[in-house]
Amino acid sequence: MTINQISIFLENKFGRLNEILSILSKESIRVITATVADTSDYGILRLITSNQIKALQLLKDNGVSANLNTVLAISIESTMGKFAETIELFTKAGISIEYMYSFSFSGKTILVLRTNNIDAAHDVIRRYNLNNLSEAELNNL
Repeated sequence: MTINQISIFLENKFGRLNEILSILSKESIRVITATVADTSDYGILRLITSNQIKALQLLKDNGVSANLNTVLAISIESTMGKFAETIELFTKAGISIEYMYSFSFSGKTILVLRTNNIDAAHDVIRRYNLNNLSEAELNNL
């Protein structure tokens, strides 16, 4: 199963991140995870929220350049080497990871990844019985 993630074109301008997060906060949308990749002129803010569809519409209604794309969320034990072992499964299957971010919660590490081949990634998840999380499961963390 895949997760909807919001990707936002973010100008490198003082206060812009705060503006975007305030739009969501005012409508009681919780940010579950976020990451920013940036250059000197702009960045890309990637978010998973408690209500992706509502968040996307709010952002667009407020003139924010945003879109939805699909990622995988995998829960692993937060133990020595488990992160590397999990990524190695995808590498051995010939799957490139386009980008990834993670967070830890209650002894678990949640990996959020975008791959070059989502179908092959699902095969790896099934073959190795990885814990692939749904949006609802992420929202309940």
